[in-house]
Amino acid sequence: MSKRENKISGNRGERAAEQYLRKNGYRILARNFTTDTGELDLVATDDAYLVFVEVKSRMSDDFGAPSEAVNFAKQRKLSMVASQYIEKNMLFGAPARFDVIEVRLDTGKIEHIQNAFDSYLRY
Repeated sequence: MSKRENKISGNRGERAAEQYLRKNGYRILARNFTTDTGELDLVATDDAYLVFVEVKSRMSDDFGAPSEAVNFAKQRKLSMVASQYIEKNMLFGAPARFDVIEVRLDTGKIEHIQNAFDSYLRY
């Protein structure tokens, strides 16, 4: 798959994840929050937590489950960008968690993994 096709399927997955979250009572605060360090796909709130969401889209499981791509290095990068989001928006002390949403583009199936990994936010 080309970079362009990856971007298109990634955008489709993010839109599907955003719709899923809204349907389940989440309020979307940001989409594609980007810094020099990296990007957060979605930032949402469920009124209890500030939720940083990494969306992983796949056409099949040929290369493993989508969430397996959120390895330690990716988790570390997401944590750093989340710290920058908190700092920029002055959300110090807000309880936060990191979720992963897997989107299967071939079937439309969505798997929401809440609290997918622990992070030590620094801000």
